[in-house]
Amino acid sequence: MRLNWRAISEAEPGPVWAGLFGQYWPDYHRWWLREGAEARPGYWDSLQALKTHMPEIVPLYEQLCELAGGSDHAARFLSFYCPPPYLSGCSQAIWPGAEPVLVRNYDYSPSAFDSLILHTNWQGRTVMGTSDGLWGLVDGINDAGLAISLTFGGRRVVGDGFGVPLILRYVLQTCETAEEAGKVLARVPTHMSYNVTVIDAERRYLTALMAPDRAAIITHAAVATNHQEKVEWASHARFTATVERERFLLQRLTLHTEPEEKFIRAFLRPPLYSVAFDQGFGTLYTAVYRPQRLQMEVCWPKARWQFDLHGFQPGEMQIYTPAPAL
Repeated sequence: MRLNWRAISEAEPGPVWAGLFGQYWPDYHRWWLREGAEARPGYWDSLQALKTHMPEIVPLYEQLCELAGGSDHAARFLSFYCPPPYLSGCSQAIWPGAEPVLVRNYDYSPSAFDSLILHTNWQGRTVMGTSDGLWGLVDGINDAGLAISLTFGGRRVVGDGFGVPLILRYVLQTCETAEEAGKVLARVPTHMSYNVTVIDAERRYLTALMAPDRAAIITHAAVATNHQEKVEWASHARFTATVERERFLLQRLTLHTEPEEKFIRAFLRPPLYSVAFDQGFGTLYTAVYRPQRLQMEVCWPKARWQFDLHGFQPGEMQIYTPAPAL
């Protein structure tokens, strides 16, 4: 399968974002409706949830709803409140070298992926990252040097809360330090279990183990895969090899400090790199975030794409999956 990646920049919400929404909305609409519109919260409840938990971005949400055409379904979808459940794989770790570096693999279905790097200056905060839902992010960095990434937490429970990509967007729009991000991740409700790792330009980092049915646990873990304190979904854990990937990363971090490039390349090979694309858990990309440099690099076994927050260059790249591991 070919993924047509795009890197797009638009400072304020406008015609570029509206055009993207027009392209992606038919597929997202079908996904959002898969259990019926009545299974999703209404517009009023969705808006009130945003006002309660993420009030700073409500004006941005309202701008995007207008650009999306103002329909009821689009507004409810864009709230990210209680969306349909979805699963992913993913591994992420913080390299303990000379400068802070966050490295992550995103394992997901290529047919349900934006393939989009989005660079914005919404509400005066410059942010770039990997898009999900056209304003949510699965990883990203802001102009304060705060970088963030998610992995699925490996639990079946679904509850009342937000899709985690919007929570990541909210963190990057409103926070500057890992401590501030931890407070947000502890209080904003999520609809499924996720592990969210953040690191700031001063090397401070944390991983929040978020869940819809229990309080978030804020840890100093430098590694996150697809379980939390223990495996709770055994079949998913076996299929994704979450424990094996965690052990592999912990060994690389604790036995010796290897060069940054060698650490990054480990994400491009098994056991971290997955070729289970037809099962919806193939590694779509590896992202490298350098908070002190305000840089992002997207890597594949045979290609790399670099971005600078303040010198962002839009463009396109075609990536074929599955790609052979090096």
